[in-house]
Amino acid sequence: MLAFAMPLQTGGGFLYWAIIFFLLAIVAAAVGARGVAGISMEIARIFVLIFIILAVVALLL
Repeated sequence: MLAFAMPLQTGGGFLYWAIIFFLLAIVAAAVGARGVAGISMEIARIFVLIFIILAVVALLL
């Protein structure tokens, strides 16, 4: 029965995109684009929160 079990997460990549937006924010802050850096950090923060919520749900199920 376990041989046919589907994994709960088949993709997503929220943590990957959070790291991408974090690096974008670091580069934008280094060149002085404060608006882009702030928006990128907010997007990265949201992706990290979604990742944590989904990880907790996956562990509980």
